[in-house]
Amino acid sequence: MKKKIFILNTGGTLSSKLSEQGLSPGMGKEELLQDIEWVAKGYSLDFEDIYSLDSANMMPEDWKNMALKIKEVYDDYHGIVIIHGTDTMAYTASMLTYMLQNIPIPVVLTGSQLSIAHPVADAMENCRLAIHMAASGYPGVFVAFNRKIILGCRASKVRTRSFDAFESINYPDIARLDSYGMQVKKEYIPPIYGKFQVSAQYSDQVFLLKLVPGLRPEIFETLYQMGYRGIVIEAFGMGGIPFRERDLTKGISQIIEKGVTVLVGTQCHYEGSDLSVYETGKEALKSGVIQIGDMTTEAAVTKLMWVLGQTKDQEEIRQYFQEDRRQ
Repeated sequence: MKKKIFILNTGGTLSSKLSEQGLSPGMGKEELLQDIEWVAKGYSLDFEDIYSLDSANMMPEDWKNMALKIKEVYDDYHGIVIIHGTDTMAYTASMLTYMLQNIPIPVVLTGSQLSIAHPVADAMENCRLAIHMAASGYPGVFVAFNRKIILGCRASKVRTRSFDAFESINYPDIARLDSYGMQVKKEYIPPIYGKFQVSAQYSDQVFLLKLVPGLRPEIFETLYQMGYRGIVIEAFGMGGIPFRERDLTKGISQIIEKGVTVLVGTQCHYEGSDLSVYETGKEALKSGVIQIGDMTTEAAVTKLMWVLGQTKDQEEIRQYFQEDRRQ
């Protein structure tokens, strides 16, 4: 019996056509399925166009709709492939990781750097890998790209033109494709802890702030007045935040007292933050921030959006960030 794979198309470069306005998604089921079936021999495919979006136009409500669609169909398939633009794929993969709690089948996001219509596109190879991973039986949310399988909440787009656009940040690749086939490192796939459930509520009142020297502390009150209730700060080095001259920690503590959740990580891609090392980090901890360690920015932002959709209680929010929610 052939394994059944459900393909959900959201658009992106893979399905793009060239127009006078530039590349934009335009191909759907009728144009894509014939090519994709060619790399899916041995599998039974069902295909649905849910969006036709450049992923720069992907919004949080679209993540929710994807999660609800997966809830609707997952029981009929061995795995699910989501065709997605590369620009925000890491955000979508991270958010689906949190929304699809204990998903019992593989959900694999993929896309390409060139349209599937291009004669030397990476699209077909990425689709082949994604379908193969979707049929593998390994549960979770993953990104398939350039012969690598990456845990969804560890993926980050680090290159704009290369086929090797994504890397797994501070975590090993789940699998690689080579002359021996797809070599899966089972020990790095997070276990399922309970029954599958979709928790699709979220808050879009989350802001990402990258520190620059000379930033004024008034920015935090401004963000509060704008309605933001969660802020993720990309701080310097291991998590340093200025507290002399322009004391950012004072501005942070003032909005935390008003109920805003503030996460602090690092601007560096690799090795994560540790606010306990330097005075500039310890002062930030005193102000009440939550440090995000070695999480990617995409994972931290989407997890905060997701957590604020579950609770507004500050202690419960802290507890969520002490738990592993990769499944």
